[in-house]
Amino acid sequence: MTVVLQAPRLEPQASLRVTADVSGAEWDSYVSRHPDATVDHLSCWREIFERVFGHRSVYLAARRGDTIAGVLPLVLFRSRLFGRSIVSMPFLNYGGLVTNDVEATGTLVNRANELAREFGASHVELRHRSRQLEGLPYRQHKLAFVRALPSTVEDLWKDTDRKVRNQVRKAQKEGLVVQEGGKELVEDFYSVFSRNMRDLGTPVYPRRLFTETLGFLSANASVFVVRLDKRPLAAAIAIRFRDSVIVPWASSLREFRHLSANTLLYWSMLERATTTGSRTFDFGRSSPGGGTQQFKLQWGAAESPLFWEYPHLSGTDVPDHSPTNPRFQAAVAVWKRCPLWFTNTVGPHVVRAIP
Repeated sequence: MTVVLQAPRLEPQASLRVTADVSGAEWDSYVSRHPDATVDHLSCWREIFERVFGHRSVYLAARRGDTIAGVLPLVLFRSRLFGRSIVSMPFLNYGGLVTNDVEATGTLVNRANELAREFGASHVELRHRSRQLEGLPYRQHKLAFVRALPSTVEDLWKDTDRKVRNQVRKAQKEGLVVQEGGKELVEDFYSVFSRNMRDLGTPVYPRRLFTETLGFLSANASVFVVRLDKRPLAAAIAIRFRDSVIVPWASSLREFRHLSANTLLYWSMLERATTTGSRTFDFGRSSPGGGTQQFKLQWGAAESPLFWEYPHLSGTDVPDHSPTNPRFQAAVAVWKRCPLWFTNTVGPHVVRAIP
C-alpha cells in the first residue's frame, strides 16, 4: 500500500498567493535580506543547473500583494536510477524554505506537494539547517561545520589549534605555495577534484558546473590551489555570501597528504576570509564519524545537524542515495578501480541523476 505523507494544510489569507513568476533581481533581494537564507538560495543556481545538468527548476514565491513573504527553490529530477523526485537543493549543502511566517511556509509546502503529484515525483526533499516541518519524515545524516572568525589574522592564528599551526608551517617549509584566482584556475582545481572523487568511489561533477558557478558568482567566488612547484596538490572553491564564506567543494591528493597541503589550503582560505571582513567560515557538510568531520573540528568549527525533510513521500522509507548506502557499496568499489579518463568521461553523465 502506498502512503502519501503531507504537511498539514494551512489555509492562507486571501491576499497570500504562490507564484513562479519572480524576477531574479527580486528573488535575490529577498534572499539577501533574510537571515536564514544561504548562498544556495540565490536565483543563479536555477540557470546553472539547467545549463549543466539539464534539470528543470521551479522557483516558488509566496506573495502578500506585491511583497514576497517566502521562497522555495525546487529542482525536478528525472532519473533512470531513482525515478522522479523534487529536491531543494541538489548538488549543494543547503536549500529548502525561507519564509517570514508559518502561513507562507504552509502555502509553499502545499504548492510543492501539488507540483510533486503533477510531476509524478516519489518524494519532495527539502534540505534544511533546522527543523521546519515538525511531525514529518526526515533524515539527519549530515552535519554542518561553521567557525566564527575574529577581526584579525593574528587572533585567527592564535585561536587555531597548535597542531594545525605546525602543519601549516610544515607545508610552507616543504615549499608549498597557494594561488588564488578565478575561472583560469578551474582546470587545476578539476585535476585534483576529479581524481579525489574517483578515489572515493563517487561520480564526479562536470567541469562546467564550476566554470558556470564562477561565471555567475565571479564577484564573490574564488579558486584556491596549493602547488608543489607547478603541480596542484589541493584545491577548493570558496564563495562569499553576506558576511560568511562557504567552501562547497574541496579536495586534495592522497599521496601528498604527508605534506599537509590540505591544511595549508584551509588556512589560506580562513586567512583570506578574515582579511576581507567575513564573520563566519562555513566548512560545508560531512557525514558523522568520517575523516572530514575530525578535520573540520580541529579548526575550531562548531558542528550542528542538518535536516532533510519530506513533506511528500510515497511509501514509508525516506530515500538514501548516498555512497554509504550498503546497496551501492559494490558499485563504489568498482568505481575506485576505474581509470581516471573513464570516470571523468562517464561520471558527469551518471551524477546528473543523483540528487
